[in-house]
Amino acid sequence: MTQLIAPPAATDAPAEPLGGPWPASARPGRGGDLLVGGVGLAEAAERFGTPLYVLDEGEVRARARAYRRALPHADVLYAAKAFLCSAMADWVADEGLGLDVCSAGELWLAVSAGFPAQRILLHGNAKSPEELRLARRLRVGRIVIDGPAEIARLAALVAADTPQKVLVRVVPGIAAGHHAAVQTGVGGQKFGFPIEGGDAADAIARVLDQPGLELAGLHCHLGSQITQVEPYLRAVDALVGLLAQIRDRHGVELPELDLGGGHGIKYRPGDEELDIAEFAVRVTDRLAVRCAETGLEVPRLVVEPGRAVAGPSAVAVYRVLSVKHTADGRSFVAVDGGMSDNPRPALYGSPYSIRLVGRRSEAGTARVDVVGRHCEAGDVLVRDAVLPADLRPGDLLAMPAAGAYQLSMASGYNLVGRPAVAAVRDGRARLLIRRETVEDFRLREVGR
Repeated sequence: MTQLIAPPAATDAPAEPLGGPWPASARPGRGGDLLVGGVGLAEAAERFGTPLYVLDEGEVRARARAYRRALPHADVLYAAKAFLCSAMADWVADEGLGLDVCSAGELWLAVSAGFPAQRILLHGNAKSPEELRLARRLRVGRIVIDGPAEIARLAALVAADTPQKVLVRVVPGIAAGHHAAVQTGVGGQKFGFPIEGGDAADAIARVLDQPGLELAGLHCHLGSQITQVEPYLRAVDALVGLLAQIRDRHGVELPELDLGGGHGIKYRPGDEELDIAEFAVRVTDRLAVRCAETGLEVPRLVVEPGRAVAGPSAVAVYRVLSVKHTADGRSFVAVDGGMSDNPRPALYGSPYSIRLVGRRSEAGTARVDVVGRHCEAGDVLVRDAVLPADLRPGDLLAMPAAGAYQLSMASGYNLVGRPAVAAVRDGRARLLIRRETVEDFRLREVGR
């Protein structure tokens, strides 16, 4: 249901945006509230409950358009693993982006929402036979081959007169990303075929021997939360070198080169983020130069941003449940969410910023740990957060840059249930995903 929330009076607060990790529409509102998409976060929390994820449709669309402007001759695929729902699929489709999915669930949801299957790429390091059959039945545009077993498995599903376009995922040996657990461009991990040692060359030869598989190009993904362009330039160098080897060995030039995603965003004021305009200019220039040096036609570039589209577009809103001060001088502010809706701090030590919304405070500030409600010492959302010293139960806290790898990685720990998601735009709020309830968990049970 679409609900209209009145905009603030013009004299209540300046209309200056907050900047940093917040959506471009974020502005101060009445009584200490914060407006996103023209909707007050405190009012949204009152209507929809907490924890609540507020997703700014205008921010999603603007970020998708920014990629299309920066890379007009490339294929831009939104990485659904960052966050996917039917509305998100609609928005990125409207803005001209394709979709990158890595499970049958993501694929089914996208197609059920009306996303064109030909604009979908399926990847993943362990695709099941059922997922490959589904992808073939739905006629997805491309499938990324990630391991040796997939070559024969996929070839058995297709006929020479209805070939499947595929990309081979290669590992260029480049470390990039904010944490070792997400550095996927180096050897010694589960993804792809390393260039070093010849695994990639062998896999490519096997694919080219299958008449039902049409090798469209190479795929790589270096990691996540990358804020510098240089790793992508090194990847271009490595992959163009492999493209030249393929031409020399097999007499074919592959038409596509997929550099994956991993584009970093700001989580706190002052953080670095990947400059998309710089990325576009330097990567396309480097690709043209390296292809000219090797006598190759320039392949069509493919990129897969997920976090960079979804991350800055959402704000998580929590309600304070308790404030505890310990004898050793530490302070803990416990909220009604935590690692079940945002596992990133526990998994990767990911930092966030957070602020009070819904009331003004004249008190000084204090350093506190904002912690979740779960039975884990590691359930800490923000360490050493600077918040008003008079913080109390019932207050609302807002965390920006909450749109990627939070709800998509959410769990049912302690049977708490995943939060609701509300979309905001032009002063209107509508519920996209309802809150998960105890009844939802109970309905999954089939006996006792």
